[in-house]
Amino acid sequence: MLAAAMSSAIKSSSNRRVPRNALYAQSGGVSAVINASACGVIETARKHRRQIGHIYAGRDGIIGALTENLIDLSRESAASIRALRYTPAGAFGSARFKLKSLEQNRTEYERLIEVFAAHDIGYFFYNGGNDSMDTALKISQIGAALNYPVVCVGIPKTVDNDLPITDCCPGFGSVAKYIAVSTLEGGMDVASMARTSTKVFVLEVMGRHAGWIAAAAGLASRTAAQPPHIILFPEIAFEPARFLERVEQCVGAYGYCVIVVSEGARHADGHEGRFRPRPARRRGTDRGKHGARALRL
Repeated sequence: MLAAAMSSAIKSSSNRRVPRNALYAQSGGVSAVINASACGVIETARKHRRQIGHIYAGRDGIIGALTENLIDLSRESAASIRALRYTPAGAFGSARFKLKSLEQNRTEYERLIEVFAAHDIGYFFYNGGNDSMDTALKISQIGAALNYPVVCVGIPKTVDNDLPITDCCPGFGSVAKYIAVSTLEGGMDVASMARTSTKVFVLEVMGRHAGWIAAAAGLASRTAAQPPHIILFPEIAFEPARFLERVEQCVGAYGYCVIVVSEGARHADGHEGRFRPRPARRRGTDRGKHGARALRL
């Protein structure tokens, strides 16, 4: 799908006889596969030499583009680029840096077009989440307004799996597996000590306002008796009385209760709930009734 999208973008600018250069940048929190996406972009771009000349990467994401700190990937061997598929973290550096709207900060966008023009960037591939897709759109708009056409392509990357139109964002699968395994392991630990120690374990997971990561915890369960016994979604309003009743039922029936809660879970009136039983005794962990523990991932 990535190759098809890139080929379509390249063909839309293929009327130029002289190939233009491409810029790739990573954005936001890095996932386990963001470098694999980078590999896909670079390898595909190299197959279109007639349309794309040099391929650059922004050092530390969009910051590299703003400061004109670019990495010339044309100097890298095919083996080095291929190795990105298995390289953790962000190979070129990423950044949590959200550009404001065009109305609020037109200067930054004009600076990007200035750098693009200096390096004849005709293709911009931005690897990130919701904000990054919005930034790619704005850059294409300012480019058109300044009579500097640039093809902007958003490369999906978010563990939250909440990008519109995408079915499964690169990065989500790795997190889904991690959360499922963590829930299974945590549940086994609690079950082994439940008779004399912790009976309730709360695992808070990421996901913002989407419950995909929390739902992935359910992959650890094969029967009703296996954890997680309760999953709290941001899409479903939190009901304290019903929740506590269910916890007591699970403790009574199974001897313990494992709860997975999405960070975006809210009450019916919209405010975020406080799910941790008591103030933390140590970083990342809380205790309450039934020796309850809460852990954030």
